[in-house]
Parts: sequence; structure tokens; C-alpha cells
Amino acid sequence: MQLVVCPGSFDPIHNGHVEVITRAAKLYGSVIVAVAHNAKKTYRFTLEERIAMAEETFALFDDVTVEALPTDMLLADFVRSRGSILMVKGVRNAQDFEYEAPMASMNRHVSGVETVFFAGDPKHNHLSSTIVKEVAGYGGDVRAFVPRAVQRAFAEAQ
Repeated sequence: MQLVVCPGSFDPIHNGHVEVITRAAKLYGSVIVAVAHNAKKTYRFTLEERIAMAEETFALFDDVTVEALPTDMLLADFVRSRGSILMVKGVRNAQDFEYEAPMASMNRHVSGVETVFFAGDPKHNHLSSTIVKEVAGYGGDVRAFVPRAVQRAFAEAQ
């Protein structure tokens, strides 16, 4: 089987992410969940918290590991440094694809790393980390949308 990388900020990881990563593991055999941190962005959860939530979410998966994406390295270089040439990204709609496609082209031209897009399950198409954070921030119930590790993190923050 082949190793693939599923990158993202995962702030927080939600069931749409989990669905795509699980499918990637079944199809390719081995997945690195690369948790990114951009100093120019404001995050709800620290990098360490986001990694811990992803690790707990995939703890029972022998074929899924979680790593921090180094801030001083291009994503494509990270993928190649792990012995892969393939990334998997989930897309919910045409807008997601239009955002991701130019980056995929650049990664392919610069480093030979290919990006495969998985259409997300329609039952998760309304999910985004931003919406989950907003609903939770107003005290809304997000249990149906996020793994238990994220549920606990929100509960502990209140």
C-alpha cells in the first residue's frame, strides 16, 4: 500500500475530516495527518491541543499517525520527506476545489507531489471548523459534528 499525507489546521478536527482520513486509510493503507500552524492565523486550540485531539481520534487506527507540519517547510517538501508523493484533501463543494486546485498544481510543478481530492460525504458538507467553533462558542451542541476528544476540549473550555 502507499503512504499519503492529509494536511490541515484541524482547528478543530471534525467528522468531515475524520470521514476523509478514514477513507484515505482504507484506500491507501497508511496516512499521516499533518497538523499545520500558521503564525499569521488565530487558532481556537493550540497546535499541541489540535495534535492531541487528532491522536486521540485515530488512536485505534494502526495505519493513521499524526504529526506537526514544520513551520519552516513547504507542505510538498514535508510529504516528500516522509517518503510519499501524494496528498489527500477533502472538498465539500466547488468553492473548496477552486481554493485547493491552484495549490495542488503548484505542488505538482514544484516538487512532483500530487493531490487527490475526495468528495466529502454530503452529510458533512455543512461542516467547517469555523462553523463548529462559532456554534460551540455560543454554547451550541456540536456533539454530532465532532469526535469525543473535541467534545471534551470544548466542555473543558467552558
